[in-house]
Amino acid sequence: MELAYYSDYAVRLVNSEDPARGKDSLTSVEAVRDLFGGNQSAARRATDADVTRFRAVRARLRSVFAAADTGDETLAVDLLNSLLLEFPVSPQISGHDFRDDDGRPLWHMHLADHPSNATAGFAAIASMGLAFHLTAYGVDRLGLCEAAPCRNAYLDTSTNRSRRYCSDRCATRANVAAYRARKRLEADRSANTGRTADSAQRASANGER
Repeated sequence: MELAYYSDYAVRLVNSEDPARGKDSLTSVEAVRDLFGGNQSAARRATDADVTRFRAVRARLRSVFAAADTGDETLAVDLLNSLLLEFPVSPQISGHDFRDDDGRPLWHMHLADHPSNATAGFAAIASMGLAFHLTAYGVDRLGLCEAAPCRNAYLDTSTNRSRRYCSDRCATRANVAAYRARKRLEADRSANTGRTADSAQRASANGER
């Protein structure tokens, strides 16, 4: 498994909440387990107590994205380092689930967690994955969606570092809003120009009399 894959854990957790709309999908142990995706053995460790713990980790991960989004690289790194210290992992070589044409294991790096609870395991993997992404691609590759009111987290993997939105849907919505704003501005300018022209004509007519 690619180590960068683990960074998606952080994105999934952060985006389980929509602060601007007051929405939070992380309200049950089932929701916690869903965040683990295909890692069902880890998901089964989750209990009701993990709901509150997951929310606390989520707030800290969102702070990392928020710091990166505002260009405060040092703060983003410091916040992430504090998570790495609190939730450590052990890198291991693994060959499970991946075989070549001859049936031999395809060895790859795997992050093994040794958690006291499901939250610790998830936080360890999410933090390490985010750290790998940050150091490989740069702090400016972590962002929060610019399509108000959405503030979902995203990882920019574009070739020219141009990503600004969490999804195509938000990008389309932002582009439509920008287009409508330009049209309103053009209409206002046209109306102002028309009023100015009318005033000038009236003034000229009054002067001739």
